Amino acid sequence: MNFTFYGHACFSVETKGKTILFDPFISPNPKAAAIDIKQLKADFILLSHGHEDHIADAEVIAKNTNATIVSNYEIVTWYQKKGLEKLHPMNLGGSWKFDFGTVKYTTALHSSMLPDGSYGGNPGGFLVKNDEISFYYTGDTALTMDMKLIGETEKLDFAVLPIGDNFTMGINDAIIAADFMKCNKIIGIHYDTFGYIEINHQEAIDKFKAKGKELILLKIGGSVNIKM
Repeated sequence: MNFTFYGHACFSVETKGKTILFDPFISPNPKAAAIDIKQLKADFILLSHGHEDHIADAEVIAKNTNATIVSNYEIVTWYQKKGLEKLHPMNLGGSWKFDFGTVKYTTALHSSMLPDGSYGGNPGGFLVKNDEISFYYTGDTALTMDMKLIGETEKLDFAVLPIGDNFTMGINDAIIAADFMKCNKIIGIHYDTFGYIEINHQEAIDKFKAKGKELILLKIGGSVNIKM
């Protein structure tokens, strides 16, 4: 399974012959200037919530690739009014079986407003699994006790967590979250994009290592092959 990081909270996962793109915020991000969104592949675009730094390029990429946008009901309705047709609405706690596997829309403790000020519905995360892989992307969130339920009911191969602090949980809470999830392989996102969320990379890696966990911090455009 191939995982590629596109900066901030945007990444893609290739599984079952499909490319799933999460929270595309690329063209407005100067740190991701080398990424050409016209060249990106996507069969599905999963949006955790409505903030611009998670959906900025979703419409353009969806039109370029004919991808299906998957998100909460309010965000999907917003895109429907824009004329997009390949859409799948979800809400917290709900699951759906797509052709690449099952997606569950999970609770996130954050906020959500669309770029034009429209209500963005409840923020969330995604639990994705098939017979090849099981992973959890929390979306933007604080540390929550709900993460313990993930650890009690799922066997995760890896998790994708925000670690930049200020707007989301930081390193220390992310380590606790990993404990709650019973997951020792973590890919960090939502850091360094803005001054508010800059981190010390080595310090973060060392803190995870001290707790028996691996923190993977990819360069923008970098990929890692996660073998099960």
